[in-house]
Amino acid sequence: MSDSVLVIGGGVCGIQASLDLGDKGYDVYLVEKKPSIGGRMALLDKVFPTNDCSICILAPKMITCFNHSKIEVITYAEVEKLQGRSGNFSVRVRKHSRYIDESKCTGCGSCAEECVLSNRIPNEWDEGLGKRAAVYIPFAQAVPRAALVDPESCLLFTKGKCKSKCLTACAREAIDFKMKDEIINLNVGSIIVATGLDIFDPTPVTEYGYGRFENVIHSMEYERLINAGGPTGGNLTRRSDGERPKRIAYIQCVGARDLKSGHPYCCSVCCMYATKDAMLAYMHNGDTENFIFYTDIRAFGRGFDEYIRRGRDEYKIKYIRARPGEITEDEKTKNLYIWYDDTESGGVKKLEVEMVVLSVAFVPPKGIEKLAKTLGVESDKFGFFKARDDLLAPMDTNVPGVFIAGACTRPMDVTDAVTQGGAAADRAAHEIEENRAKVEVKVGKER
Repeated sequence: MSDSVLVIGGGVCGIQASLDLGDKGYDVYLVEKKPSIGGRMALLDKVFPTNDCSICILAPKMITCFNHSKIEVITYAEVEKLQGRSGNFSVRVRKHSRYIDESKCTGCGSCAEECVLSNRIPNEWDEGLGKRAAVYIPFAQAVPRAALVDPESCLLFTKGKCKSKCLTACAREAIDFKMKDEIINLNVGSIIVATGLDIFDPTPVTEYGYGRFENVIHSMEYERLINAGGPTGGNLTRRSDGERPKRIAYIQCVGARDLKSGHPYCCSVCCMYATKDAMLAYMHNGDTENFIFYTDIRAFGRGFDEYIRRGRDEYKIKYIRARPGEITEDEKTKNLYIWYDDTESGGVKKLEVEMVVLSVAFVPPKGIEKLAKTLGVESDKFGFFKARDDLLAPMDTNVPGVFIAGACTRPMDVTDAVTQGGAAADRAAHEIEENRAKVEVKVGKER
């Protein structure tokens, strides 16, 4: 029997679960698919309803988790196989090769500066809005702060030849192009799945022109543009001309509450993060006009309703109860015209703005089907992991000893994800203690 816990997913939920378990004295293996822990929260500028700096809250947790004596953080890795039962799971993890020795890399960035493809490859951490090299550090606060080589971009892998300036730039000789994937076998007593969420690709919603009109962006792209650590240093600019937009519209429920998209559910937080985004634009420049097109305002959390009122009263956000039918573009100015049926005053109206931000739906993360199959865990009709009972056992799955938490169960905000991470940690610890008690009883009877 094992007293260790495996946490799958290194976002804020998985980090919180790991910290709680580590502080209780349990050995924890935190497996994260990407090269850094932190999840989506690490890429946000602020969090509602306090408008506190997101990374200022998260970074200390990331560092504490990585340096915790009871937690082993395994990044750039995936769970491949699961066997056994509660109390004695055997897990096979594949740690993908970074082609960088993490123990040697100091995160100085010299390799990225000398790479011949420096600032030429779209950076996925910036939603493709910024550029990176073929060898890079994901973002400034990445944990672990170690570079990695992208074999799909590196000329040595794609063309078979490169000047390899990165090798000579690395004083620690941390780069190893012959490095192979590593297979790690773990024995754990319980498992927590906290793989987070993904966002809906609004391209199929053709009436809004995403992908056709340069100044129509989605909410995560906006987050990176307004973030000081993003590709523009926090200066909100238009793709078409690099100018600051003075009139911005935010359209709610894009891909959500929509049978055609396959996501008929409400994402629960879009009203809030659109309000936050509008506040940020106004905080940066007080002459910015912000318009939020909504179906219903669903501000159900603590302080949420007051936050909406603050947006309207203090930040001069104009809320328009309408779902736009179409967006067109002025070919000369690249400004956008939003056509909508005003449900309050009546009639079809047109609003000219300089940028449109689509509040896209939260959807299950890529690869969740494969992980669900590997773990034997059931999913609901929308693709999220399914709880055994939403009210009586919200952390439990159909597999004893495997628990779920955070946005992989349903769309939720940061606060709820942190709360669920702590709850899942308690369930995982309780499962281990129950298994230990059963073993002690069995040994006692045999004596």
